[in-house]
Amino acid sequence: MTSHIMWFEGYWDGLKLEVGGKAASLGEMTGAGLPVPPGYALTTSAYRVSRDAADLDATLARLLHGLDTRDTDMVTDRCGRIRTHIAEMPMGPDVEESLRQAYDELCRRSSTNDVPVAVRSSATSEDSPDASFAGEHDTYLWVRGADAVIDAVRRCWASLFTDRATCYRVEMGYEHRSVEMSVVVQKMVRPISAGVAFTLNPSDGDRSTIAIDAAWGFGEGVVSGEVTPDNFLVDKVLYEISRRKVAKKEVEFTLDGGDHVVKKPLEGSRATDACLTDAQIKAIARLARTAERHYGCPQDIEWAVDADLPDGENVVLLQSRPETVWSKKVADSPTTTGGADMMASIVSTLMNPLNSRKS
Repeated sequence: MTSHIMWFEGYWDGLKLEVGGKAASLGEMTGAGLPVPPGYALTTSAYRVSRDAADLDATLARLLHGLDTRDTDMVTDRCGRIRTHIAEMPMGPDVEESLRQAYDELCRRSSTNDVPVAVRSSATSEDSPDASFAGEHDTYLWVRGADAVIDAVRRCWASLFTDRATCYRVEMGYEHRSVEMSVVVQKMVRPISAGVAFTLNPSDGDRSTIAIDAAWGFGEGVVSGEVTPDNFLVDKVLYEISRRKVAKKEVEFTLDGGDHVVKKPLEGSRATDACLTDAQIKAIARLARTAERHYGCPQDIEWAVDADLPDGENVVLLQSRPETVWSKKVADSPTTTGGADMMASIVSTLMNPLNSRKS
């Protein structure tokens, strides 16, 4: 780890409080040998240094003095002014330079000038008073250029002071200084296809198989109900495809040649062809099994086939977490009867919202 920067491959358990849950998960997956899109985390030390250099505590004291949390207009005004102050404040010594150097290195690793990245807030502690507001912290996707990355990082920091989170801390007597944030910067994926994989069959809990749902492009059509995903079952030992259901797919959501996602009709054979090759299906299954072995329990995997990578190396994992569908016996959400709920997370990870706040 260099000054304020932790590359995913440099993660170890002792860094979790410095980089937060998202970065820790990506770092652990990378360390386990799983193919994760490259990236790094700007640690909480960067926020601390910048906060102190800008004398943010004085600004907070001035704007939060006498705050009436029952007065929504006052709360909106004061919190908005705090967020504006943070979004415009200069970064602390060495922070901006570290961030620029890391982005340049990511461009080099990706063989792309101004590589598009996701800039995501990464909550630093599940036990922090702001933990329940982690979903409200900002995420920006398809960010290009070091200047834009720096702006997005400041806005992620600013999202510590949403109206709701600020009022909660005031009412509970928590110190605003105790709340910190790491920020993840990660190469965006241009998916040929994307989906989810479970290291058991969600319809019956069979742990001898891996279930895969897949759609062309970003999968937004699955969430919206416009597309039914292809579904595959793979034997966990021999990696033979034991069942395949290839749906008719009339549209896909894909990039328009730039950084905007558009809906395009599928014509000819692509409408009825499987959106994964057999080699890709087996590659996803093997990676899902590797993740299950690493974590020691059935996994719910988000994956994509990245158009920027060569065949045979283009299946990447975006997230891995414990499977909950079967363990909670949610009988109304099997993979094989419509994957909208299960695909929602992958779509959110890949594309929604575009260059805007998460909430």
